[in-house]
Amino acid sequence: MTNEKRIPSWFIYFFGSFGGILFGYDIGVMTGALPFLKIDWNITNASLTGWITSAVMFGAIFGGALAGQLSDKLGRRKMILISAVIFAIFSLLSGIAPNNGSIYLIIVRIFLGLAVGAASALVPPYMSELAPARLRGRLSGLNQTMIVSGMLISYVMDFILKDLPTAWGWRVMLTFAAVPAIILFFGVLRLPESPRFLVKHGDEEAAKRVLSYVRDSQGEIDSELKDIKQTASQETVASKSTRYSTLFTGKYRYLVIAGVGIAAFQQFQGANAIFYYIPLIVEKATGSAASNALLWPIIQGIILVLGSLLYMAIAEKFKRRTLIMLGGSVMALSFFLPAIINKLDPNVNPMMIVVFLSIYVAFYSFTWAPLTWVIVGEMFPLAIRGKAAGLASSCNWIGSWAVGLLFPIMTAAMSQEAVFAIFGAICVLGVLFTRFFVPETKGKSLEEIESEGTR
Repeated sequence: MTNEKRIPSWFIYFFGSFGGILFGYDIGVMTGALPFLKIDWNITNASLTGWITSAVMFGAIFGGALAGQLSDKLGRRKMILISAVIFAIFSLLSGIAPNNGSIYLIIVRIFLGLAVGAASALVPPYMSELAPARLRGRLSGLNQTMIVSGMLISYVMDFILKDLPTAWGWRVMLTFAAVPAIILFFGVLRLPESPRFLVKHGDEEAAKRVLSYVRDSQGEIDSELKDIKQTASQETVASKSTRYSTLFTGKYRYLVIAGVGIAAFQQFQGANAIFYYIPLIVEKATGSAASNALLWPIIQGIILVLGSLLYMAIAEKFKRRTLIMLGGSVMALSFFLPAIINKLDPNVNPMMIVVFLSIYVAFYSFTWAPLTWVIVGEMFPLAIRGKAAGLASSCNWIGSWAVGLLFPIMTAAMSQEAVFAIFGAICVLGVLFTRFFVPETKGKSLEEIESEGTR
């Protein structure tokens, strides 16, 4: 970075996490667009519905891994810029899909997923490397606030556009995703590179300048720079020989299993089944058309935003593992209880399941949703951070893709209550995994976490 003008810390944190808006908008937009697309193209096949919905997540599997590798060479900032350009281009291409062009739309959304996956892999490490240890949980949680804000914006846009002609409505919904991508591009143009990346690549003066934007005193800058240099010098040699195969061997294995595992569990617990398909869930429960249920995604979006703000308020007051295990336990109950109640009383109000799903979303919103990416951003040593964060992101997207693809197929074969009970069992496994495999990272520097995890 050559510009000597001081960049306000709020600007760095805001646009550093703004990639979450892209991530969130595209997760949410298909929720409202899908009912109209199904009518416009007369889509009745559950597998095709699943593929159109999950194509972005399929592309994100590869986008996360690719961005993680390239960011170690090119830098987090430059890769976020590239992701914004790809996102804008393929959002526009989604909106001009030819009539009944299911294959075209799936392919375009797979490429769109490359950018979404890249953003999910790049933002958490970037935020963690800029944020001071005492604020890292709260500021990394800002990424989650951006994600759920993007989802809420997409839900509101879907609701506003629902009265457009069917053939136009879903196209405009998908095209609007280009707007946050353009905003991100121009915002990131002014952002600095990560100080840890700069030190790793021999630009200590630039790293010191960047730290001066986000640290309170010269003593704090000098102390952190010393820690970064010491860690970087020790691991420069190690990083040259690091391959994906070495992530699960030697001193890194414990931290990689913990970080990748928590990222995978977040998605396999089924949250995105709710976010992608809530209008169809309401339709199946009540019999009313999904296109008339677009207020429910807005309600879920408001719960998510409020939960993310609650997390930012309490992030530094509770241990990471405590919140994760609390959230996972209540989420499991929210999935189990509808199946149990429905078994005891088959005539119960069908909207009961939507009420319990809202409880699930509320607890997910301030526990697993933000903390997964906080932990991923904190967990990995510098020598493997790019590759490990990319792998964690890819495993997260594999779960997201599988849930998006399989949920309509599963609900076509069994009751919704039974499907969510399966997700409830996975929530229990996630709590147990956290209890036995995930170390506490709250309030520790990245160097301290690495030192403790690799002894």
